[in-house]
Amino acid sequence: MQNYSYIQKFLHDFVLSKKIINKSLFELEKIIYLKNKDISNQSHVFITGLPRSGTTSLLNFLFSSHEYASLIYRNMPFVLSPNFFKLFNKKNIKKKERVHNDGIRYDLNSPEAFDEIFFDNSEEFIRNELENYINLILLKNDKNKYLSKNNLNYKRIDLIQSILPHSIFLIPIRKPLHQANSLLSQHLHFNRLHQENDFIRRYMNYLGHHEFGLNHKPWNNPIHFNDPNNINYWIEQWCLFYELIYKKFQFFKNCHFVIYEKLHNPSYVEKILNKINLEKNKNVDLQFFSNSNKKDINIEYDKNIFYKSQLLYQKFLKFN
Repeated sequence: MQNYSYIQKFLHDFVLSKKIINKSLFELEKIIYLKNKDISNQSHVFITGLPRSGTTSLLNFLFSSHEYASLIYRNMPFVLSPNFFKLFNKKNIKKKERVHNDGIRYDLNSPEAFDEIFFDNSEEFIRNELENYINLILLKNDKNKYLSKNNLNYKRIDLIQSILPHSIFLIPIRKPLHQANSLLSQHLHFNRLHQENDFIRRYMNYLGHHEFGLNHKPWNNPIHFNDPNNINYWIEQWCLFYELIYKKFQFFKNCHFVIYEKLHNPSYVEKILNKINLEKNKNVDLQFFSNSNKKDINIEYDKNIFYKSQLLYQKFLKFN
């Protein structure tokens, strides 16, 4: 998005800023392509949760199995009409590091979190159209199961489950200080990017990405720490977020907590594959992940909020 041409920026602004355009294209797509295939019994996978917990790495890992259909960069900005706009072939780009500067590389065929453009509609629309939308994505990719990474879907797990009862939800958790420090670093990074390039701010806003920068919105109202430029704000947000996740989903049989620090262990990764009913195949590399929490975090923090976060983290460890 940093190097988009004027025409590319105009196209994204024009399509993504007006829901009526996307919805009209969606209706056209249904008329031309939709086949009423029953997908409700499939174990679709939804990755959701607080950012900087390995959600994108988990997405890329599962996508590499070639067992799932997912939205990819090539679908932008026509996210609601994946079949119609496959006619407009885009020349692939060489893989490059994404704007986060976090070592994750992508090209036009890489999966990403784009389906919030669909979910950012009324509950009635989602209830009526989710199966249709996923059907269209599956059709384009000739697959039976859908894979999504959407950090906001934790808010609508009940809704998705009521429509697709066999779906599975993966909620990653990372050591609180490491995750909070990563959140803080990204916030400061995107603050600079948004000030330098307003299109990046608009682009992230269209996708419902309010995690960092000038677009930032807290997941929960701060209690003691209100400054997002301070590590304690992010540790408190970590606590508030995962307290609700633990309370609500600890007994959901199709919600699985994924511990980021354990992903470097192949036997742990294999357990995750079993939980989502994905058989190990030649494309699945159980050593896909590396443990990036080895470095020490040299930053001052409030001891009380840190201690609270550690106790909560230990609760999640008991599930694994």
